[in-house]
Amino acid sequence: MNRYKDAGVDVEAGYDLVKRIKKDIAATSRPETSGTIGSFGGMFDLEKLGYQHPVLVSGTDGVGTKLMIAQEMGINDTIGIDCVAMCVNDVLAQGAEPLFFLDYIATGHNDPAKLAQVVHGVAEGCRQSGSALIGGETAEMPDMYPKNEYDLAGFSTGIANKEDILTQDLAKEGDILIGLPSTGVHSNGFSLIRQVLFKDHHLKVTDRPEALEGKSIGEILLTPTKIYVQAVLSLVKRHLLHGIAHITGGGLIENLPRTYNDDLQAEVNLGAWPVQAIFRYLQNKGQLKEQDCLNTFNMGIGLVLLVPKANVLQVKEQLKQKNEQYYEIGKLRKRPIGEKKIVFNGSFKWKLQF
Repeated sequence: MNRYKDAGVDVEAGYDLVKRIKKDIAATSRPETSGTIGSFGGMFDLEKLGYQHPVLVSGTDGVGTKLMIAQEMGINDTIGIDCVAMCVNDVLAQGAEPLFFLDYIATGHNDPAKLAQVVHGVAEGCRQSGSALIGGETAEMPDMYPKNEYDLAGFSTGIANKEDILTQDLAKEGDILIGLPSTGVHSNGFSLIRQVLFKDHHLKVTDRPEALEGKSIGEILLTPTKIYVQAVLSLVKRHLLHGIAHITGGGLIENLPRTYNDDLQAEVNLGAWPVQAIFRYLQNKGQLKEQDCLNTFNMGIGLVLLVPKANVLQVKEQLKQKNEQYYEIGKLRKRPIGEKKIVFNGSFKWKLQF
């Protein structure tokens, strides 16, 4: 009799999971990694990187209640991309190169096949960001979580030369704001999304509203968060940027002002980029004010680059070479006394009219 298994923890299932994920983990390897999966800690050799004044930049995050949509849909192989994206995009926003990643999965019951799908998504996110997946933890906690549920969090560490870190002091009056499009709602605002769609209107994840071009609500909502590292890191290393804002919870209103000092103000032109239909659908269904949308969702912009005027053409050319779409959405100016750090002009330009 195995008393631990009787208590709800299956050690053999844990061993099975490790076997299933080894191939995905190996695919994220970098030359600086050492050690093997199953060790007590992941190792990464910084000496091989050649930074002169290295500073480590770390970030941690989860995917919030987007997990509930993934589990209801039974689609578990993309949510890991979201987890990586939320962390590495933050590290990138400080001007750092993401190096390695660790995940943490807590579950009521260790289903190796299902959790291997989750880790597959994590590994895919690591590949997209150039990060090595050097470790993780799976905790089976039968009295903490229901049997068929799991939670997911991640931890990213990057590196930058001390003098190259992007700080608020770099931003200057006249800097141009270049917005990079999101792939949709990313991983923010899902508590409001679920309230509006599933509680207030009793919709199902399988519903296919005409307003969403016939795609299911669940399919749209589970679109993975975009990872911007490959498109933007070279701009950072060439010192072409004064700042980067990752537009997550709090939207443009909260995140963009984090990149510049209080004497500056961002002027954003709302009609400068097309906004995906899902945002208008949510606004209409929830009868949300424009301010509520801007303070909750990314509204079609996942990353904002603060670019000195002299570098704008070069930045745009580099983005084109990376096949990265971009929009010039505004600029920084002196902040008038008593005004907010961000103001908006015009109205949203919707991708689809309905």
